[in-house]
Amino acid sequence: MDFEPPFQENYKTLLQNGSDELGDRNGGRQPPPQLIEHCELPLIDLSHLQTRGSSVGRADCKGDIVEAARKWGFFQVVNHEVPTEILESVKHEQKKLFRLPFQKKAELCFLNLSSSSSPTKSYRWGNPQATCLKQLPWSEAFHLPLASISRMKGNDNFGVAMETYGMTVADLAALIAEILAEGLGIKGTSYFKENCTSSTCFLRMNRYPPCPHASQVFGLMPHTDTNLLTVLCQDKVGGLQLMEGERWVNLNPNPNALLVNIGDLFEAWSNGMYKSVKHRVMASQEEERFSMAFFYCPFNHTLIESPLKPALYRSFSFEEYIAQVRRDVQATGDKVGLSRFLTQ
Repeated sequence: MDFEPPFQENYKTLLQNGSDELGDRNGGRQPPPQLIEHCELPLIDLSHLQTRGSSVGRADCKGDIVEAARKWGFFQVVNHEVPTEILESVKHEQKKLFRLPFQKKAELCFLNLSSSSSPTKSYRWGNPQATCLKQLPWSEAFHLPLASISRMKGNDNFGVAMETYGMTVADLAALIAEILAEGLGIKGTSYFKENCTSSTCFLRMNRYPPCPHASQVFGLMPHTDTNLLTVLCQDKVGGLQLMEGERWVNLNPNPNALLVNIGDLFEAWSNGMYKSVKHRVMASQEEERFSMAFFYCPFNHTLIESPLKPALYRSFSFEEYIAQVRRDVQATGDKVGLSRFLTQ
């Protein structure tokens, strides 16, 4: 099929020289596959936050969000006020985009998201720097800054769908951020309103093709998210796993819910109270999987400094954090993350 990235051709040497099994990718902590359990994340009904709800219901709902962020770092939300027609529209446009010929998707300025003086490659697949199979994600993605979508030309239906979805989910992320701040005893903060706007956020559309080497590679390698919050819209195909304590657990997909998880920046801002949890996507030999992640991010110059003292992490800018992550990945093939910024 002409829309499939040429994984077999480009990574032939790695696949021939790699081990037959995926093996342990977590420093000896990963249990045997048969011990990986299925997990039902907290499912939170956001309708209780609406003005017609009771004060007790609102307080309980907020408490559930805070507790889930503390214990799991992940939770699901329903009645999130992202209309079904918007969700269906973005899913439809996403599939259409990934079904385009590979050569078309790989063009430098395919989506017209960048100026001629500063071209940006939105489409990504595999990992050109991979030196071993554990660094090779069997997936393709489009990374879209919300600020650029409104400037797209020749993709009217796609652009309208993505911009509408992004703006709606940005409001949801801002609401959750304020609730999490309240959960730390910080009320009335203007931090998120001043530092996070729709223009600072991103969408990442993901497709995980069927993989004939599913025992050898990940769909997406183990990682934590760099941003403040992630809101994920996914299909009913499983594969997403998170680390709980010393084990990996499968997350049962709920296509009627949006999945929310804490990113590194929010863990630092919360002084470690909320957890940015390592997660990964397993490759599937038979099924393709689609998901769309919304990344709630601040301006690059925003200072990440916890209002809670004594501070567990030293203050740093979002830009500084991204630069450190890039240096670590180039040097070691992996992200070191927040431990670089501990005060002690």
